Amino acid sequence: MTHDRSPPASRALAAFCAAMCFSISACTSVPLKPGASLTSYEGMAPSGSTLTKARLRVESTQVLSAKTVRIVPTGTQIASAKGIDPGELALVRNTIDRALCTGLSDRFVVVGPSQPADITVRASIVDIVKTNRTAAATSTVASLGASVALPVPIPRIPIGLGGLAVEAEAVGQDGTQLTAMLWSRGANMLTNKARVSEIGDAYHLSSAFGADFSRMLVTGKDPYKGMFSTPSMQKIYASLGGAPKYEACKAFGRAPGLTGLVTGPLGLPPEWIDKGAPGPR
Repeated sequence: MTHDRSPPASRALAAFCAAMCFSISACTSVPLKPGASLTSYEGMAPSGSTLTKARLRVESTQVLSAKTVRIVPTGTQIASAKGIDPGELALVRNTIDRALCTGLSDRFVVVGPSQPADITVRASIVDIVKTNRTAAATSTVASLGASVALPVPIPRIPIGLGGLAVEAEAVGQDGTQLTAMLWSRGANMLTNKARVSEIGDAYHLSSAFGADFSRMLVTGKDPYKGMFSTPSMQKIYASLGGAPKYEACKAFGRAPGLTGLVTGPLGLPPEWIDKGAPGPR
């Protein structure tokens, strides 16, 4: 019989690498489908990344000439049969708005709902795949126990993973559509930490959508092509729970910051940590 005499750290690293490869396929598949909120669905080209499905269109010249932006609070097209708690759904919507406001602040001046703007951004949730709370709880317990012995992240159990699908557009002052995006992503077993909540994965992915769509407007390009830039200081500050750059962004509240970073590995529901918008939406 042959025994594996490699050091424990080497075996752990090998297991981590294997999990990395496996995690690419071990994720929820969320269909990329149009909803009913965009001005037009014409002319969008396939795009995306390893984990993200997308179709998009961007009028670069008009977008790059814009200086101010207004964000319409995210809507939803999810049927009531989904059975998602209204408060939890509102938290996902607000997280999209917060991510959009933070990302767009890198280049635009974000104005309030009653102020004129060069472009107006509006998004709508097309679908949410709910996270299985029992599976998430089991993954959290297993991860916390194994992390004591292993020096590498422990993948989630690839069961009951959630997902999110969103569509969004930016229109000019005359209502002409300047950008449009259909976006969907499922949680994967390695990079999306389990949270014991039906919206646990959708909550995490909502920030990813906001970052992708805002990057398209800031650069005027397909956000999945080219090199990713280093996050700006204002974006880092906001992600750590700091005040947003513009007054209009305060309507979406502050990110959980360090509290979120600490409690995330514990699997606590986002609705316990994130205060959401400061007032009724």
